[in-house]
Amino acid sequence: MFTRAITRKPCKALIDGISTGQFCEGTPDYENAVRQHDRYVETLRSLGLDVTDLDADERYPDSCFVEDPAVVMERCAVITNPAKASRNGEKDEIISTIRKFYQDDQIFSIEAPGTMEGGDVMRVGDHFYVGLSDRTNEEGARQFNEIVTKFGYTSSTVPVTEGLHLKDFVIYLENRNMLVTAVMNDMPAFRDFNRFVIDPDELYAINSLNINGTVLVPQDCPKTRKIIEALGYPVIPMDTSEFKKIDGSLTCLSLRF
Repeated sequence: MFTRAITRKPCKALIDGISTGQFCEGTPDYENAVRQHDRYVETLRSLGLDVTDLDADERYPDSCFVEDPAVVMERCAVITNPAKASRNGEKDEIISTIRKFYQDDQIFSIEAPGTMEGGDVMRVGDHFYVGLSDRTNEEGARQFNEIVTKFGYTSSTVPVTEGLHLKDFVIYLENRNMLVTAVMNDMPAFRDFNRFVIDPDELYAINSLNINGTVLVPQDCPKTRKIIEALGYPVIPMDTSEFKKIDGSLTCLSLRF
């Protein structure tokens, strides 16, 4: 059960955010991004979360994607070490906020040569699947495992062969249900779950977000919405079209704990 979330307002430098073009092409519109982000924050609050919405940081174009510089859980928090130089400083800016919710002996950091971004970390109960990608390496995953096992969690690694982050290609909805690509559907790590392969033209919708039983889904993905509703989850359609242009999606925009 989530009770809190941390978000960060988009900055005007958003137009220079990193993009692989894997979801769509185009430059984000700042004003529209602000409106979409405001609705996102309002939606989290409507679902009962106490949201800390941080000020925009113009030094870091992608800084609204607060999920990447930290991984938070009940018993500890891990400050990551983003691989991209343009994002690495974000880890230093999130620490002061993390300290409002955790004691110093609950806060740990991934150290070089380890790299990690939160988009590669998917939680299932007390287990974490860590995607090995261009952003998260084996040393980062090793350090993460060393940290979380001290607090009764476990972790394992999964190769990310399709693009940016693990959670762009597999997401856990709770109740043993996962949204996956065809590639992730064949991963041995996920064979014991109920897997629902998402249509390639709605790949972006895999990164839907379960908030205490209600699932936020990209509004332009009706096939995926139908799958999720058929599983019995209430759904809230969300417009994140501006963030989609720089590879951002629903989980990226918040830290939830």
